[in-house]
Amino acid sequence: MPGTPRAGIIPVTPFQQNCTLIWSDETKVGAVVDPGGDLDRIEAAIRAQGITIEKILLTHGHIDHAGGADELRERLGVPIEGPHEADRYLLDSLPETGASYGIDGARAVTPDRWLVEGDAVTVGGLAFDILHAPGHSPGSVVFVSRDARFALVGDVVFKGSVGRTDLPGGSHDQLIRAIKEKVLPLGDDIAFIPGHGPTSTLGEERLTNPFLQD
Repeated sequence: MPGTPRAGIIPVTPFQQNCTLIWSDETKVGAVVDPGGDLDRIEAAIRAQGITIEKILLTHGHIDHAGGADELRERLGVPIEGPHEADRYLLDSLPETGASYGIDGARAVTPDRWLVEGDAVTVGGLAFDILHAPGHSPGSVVFVSRDARFALVGDVVFKGSVGRTDLPGGSHDQLIRAIKEKVLPLGDDIAFIPGHGPTSTLGEERLTNPFLQD
């Protein structure tokens, strides 16, 4: 058995993005999700937990989530999986985007594996299913562990809010449709870590999130 999933959040970049370490408490093998920057802090957290990182996962291509991915891949010698290839243009333009926000050192990045709806990703023996959930960005994906009732949702949905859709490639209608048709049906008991702010459950958001009320 791969054990129970554990998670640790490391807020990174001026946007306070929830870079997340996810690992199996039995194997002590895990992944870094959305290393947007502040790589020294991320590596310190990895050492503090005593875990071995086997891959980097990206939920989407925005600077605060992916700006440090290429350098961290180089430092750790591990592959990058995700997001969906529809975010390729965002990943290609990370240096320019970083410069516009005053974020130094962002590199363009091409993942070792693009993800599509229905793919599976393993982390330390833990299994995650992939949902393609466009709207915040065209290539946003959600990682969901159906066994552990846990999801990593990037900037698709937050506690009390949803991802912004005013950036290039965004679509509010597409985002709300993805949340209602793909994410919420996973079940009210699914706990999730979003790209910013506190954690929540899909049930709490279905009942109280003002953006998801009919």
